[in-house]
Amino acid sequence: MSGSHASWIEVSRSALVNNLGVFRRLTRDSGSRLAAVVKSNAYGHGLLGVARLAAASGADWLAVDALDEASALREAGLDLPILIMGYLPLGQAARAVALDVRPTVFNLQTLQALEAAAAAAGRTVPVHLKLETGTCRQGFTERRLPEVAETLKGCRHLALEGMSTHFANIEDTTDHTVALTQLETYHRLVATMAESGLETPMRHVACSAAALLFKRTHLELVRVGVSLYGFWPSRETMVSMKNGSARGISLQPALSWKTRLAQVKEVPAGTDVGYGCTFRTTRPSRLAVIPVGYYDGYDRGLSNAAHVLVRGQRAPVRGRVCMNMTIVDVTDVPGAALEDEAVLIGRQGDELITADMLAAHCGTIHYEIVSRLHPEIPRILVD
Repeated sequence: MSGSHASWIEVSRSALVNNLGVFRRLTRDSGSRLAAVVKSNAYGHGLLGVARLAAASGADWLAVDALDEASALREAGLDLPILIMGYLPLGQAARAVALDVRPTVFNLQTLQALEAAAAAAGRTVPVHLKLETGTCRQGFTERRLPEVAETLKGCRHLALEGMSTHFANIEDTTDHTVALTQLETYHRLVATMAESGLETPMRHVACSAAALLFKRTHLELVRVGVSLYGFWPSRETMVSMKNGSARGISLQPALSWKTRLAQVKEVPAGTDVGYGCTFRTTRPSRLAVIPVGYYDGYDRGLSNAAHVLVRGQRAPVRGRVCMNMTIVDVTDVPGAALEDEAVLIGRQGDELITADMLAAHCGTIHYEIVSRLHPEIPRILVD
């Protein structure tokens, strides 16, 4: 399966299809369109493979961060509507028009650049406005809306297709007061734009957590991000769901990360291991080198903390994670040998290493663990 690569990532088709189906069922009553968020190399799962599968499995839209991601999708022959959620440099307006994408706009200068590019191309470009409701990231503030409305009305080649916002505190808490206040603010801003003569056919606010927790956020479009890949947005989201009315939702993690033992050696007790001599063996030990390090996305914070799976057993990381390799202790793994498969994320036998476990060691979140996996590591769709 891995060919000659030192490490490889397997992505489960059935898990992705299951997870997309979860949100299709959740949004069935509202009739919302589903946008599969494939930004950042599909959260580390592989942009093209995930996008193709999502398109074939019921996704209505694809959502990316940057124009280069959209360009790769178009070059691969994907013709679904593509929402650009991040910043579009002004100099890329003409390219965005040519690629037939939906830019998210939060600067007046972007509207002007898109209008000029669309006029030059003789086309009408659908745009989505981002509204600031309390996250203090990209988005038009309420006081700017009259100016935004007047500017947009003067753009003969732009069509307002959608208005969106993003929640600041819906994942990290079981108290959703802030999120629901933001939702009220969003509806007020949409109404303000409507009073200016600008109706929007597509309202969208729901990320994975919002879609799971609150049907009222589904509106016309739901942006399914981290949970498309089988992750609960947070432990708090899971707790809120279990305490709520919608139970029995099964999200299936899609990603496994694997490598092979590149060397196995025996060392005596009292041997210092790795840079800085941060680990010393207390018994005669068998150590194995795996050809994966922090360059590949195996965080240095996993030093002397994490485990990998070898022959269905946990092998602890010994010493510091290096740039291109890591040392693990296989003393208690009988028969461990050169070229044995080692699992960094995923299941082997009855044992399981999750992205959440690695995130806990590093003081971060599973989003970062998977999205930082090196893009050149091969992604293989399995089952």
